[in-house]
Amino acid sequence: MKVLGNIGVLARCLPAGPQDDANLVPDAALAWADGIIRWAGPEAELPAEFRGWPAEDAGGRLVVPGLVDCHTHLAFAGWRADEFERRIRGASYLEIAAAGGGIASTVAKTRATSAGELLERCRSHLAAMARLGVTTVEAKSGYGLTLESELRILGVYRALALAGHRLVPTLLAAHVVPAEFRDRRAEYVELVIDRIIPRAAGESLARFCDVFVEDSAFSLEEGRRILEAGKRHGLRPKLHADQLTGSGGAELAAEVGAASADHLECISGRGIEQMARTGVVAVSLPFASLYLGVHPLPARRLLAAGVPVAVATDFNPGSAPSYHLPVAMTLACTLQKMTPAEALKGATIVAARAIGLEREVGSLEAGKAADLAIIDADSVEQWLYHLRPNACLRTVRRGETVWTDSG
Repeated sequence: MKVLGNIGVLARCLPAGPQDDANLVPDAALAWADGIIRWAGPEAELPAEFRGWPAEDAGGRLVVPGLVDCHTHLAFAGWRADEFERRIRGASYLEIAAAGGGIASTVAKTRATSAGELLERCRSHLAAMARLGVTTVEAKSGYGLTLESELRILGVYRALALAGHRLVPTLLAAHVVPAEFRDRRAEYVELVIDRIIPRAAGESLARFCDVFVEDSAFSLEEGRRILEAGKRHGLRPKLHADQLTGSGGAELAAEVGAASADHLECISGRGIEQMARTGVVAVSLPFASLYLGVHPLPARRLLAAGVPVAVATDFNPGSAPSYHLPVAMTLACTLQKMTPAEALKGATIVAARAIGLEREVGSLEAGKAADLAIIDADSVEQWLYHLRPNACLRTVRRGETVWTDSG
């Protein structure tokens, strides 16, 4: 049992209302017990039943819900710094992939890496993310692309979840067609549908099934078949959609009832309309837009149409080699013209909705997990405007401190 008082501003980020309303409460307090929030509101109105609980002081700082990174490729081996310079010199993402780089390069390195080593790499990444205020992470497979390797990656995620991390596993066996199936792509699609999806779902290793719908990856029809197969096995659809070309991925996301469509740099007007009609969350990945040098997701058009916009990192070794979600939020403000409040809700309650956890995390209200971060700022605007290595002073997950700045 604890009461956190002397909160300068509490950003509750409630599910209801517009995305530009972070539900700010000045001079606030927050009470939790057994990892669950019991009360949140003005400190002057703290109910008597909580006044005798052990008290802690937020130092007049900003307190936000624990951040939710709803799109990462957490388990991988190796980095691709060489591609960074090649892109600077003019090579495109597709040209690099055609030359054997890109995802195929990471697949080869990841297949050759043991589960134990992948586990340690993931632990290191998650610890660094927690220091930034991140308490929930979606993690995709997709760098195995064989039955054994995909299940191995998902097994790493299970081990991390059992160790206490709040991790949401997503099967991305349909990331690209692996090199050994390049001339037999139909066989690979059947492998995903007939063997990988049933095993991943049957062993409860994944909650979502994701597909990269793109000219260089999978067609609309292939994506539809894979996602429908996932649904038959209880895996909710997600899509990498309309990233490099306008492929109709947003429309497919609406058609199959996807939780989210991610990237969307090349989304069509029809895709926006259909996502708004069906309630699909748009996931903005500004690091990928920045590193690939493309126009970012049109956040203002999506928000105006009524589509909620989440913000995530897309952490991966190629197109988004950073897990710094607060910087991604700042980029969402500067590149996509989202307000700081919209970016904050995009990385909390909207992100939680994109991974089906909006009833558990993403906002500070009674009954939800006591996941929060104390930020060294006096407002959301100050935090995201003043770019620093890290403004997070303390991270709490399930009511327990997982990071504190002892300096």
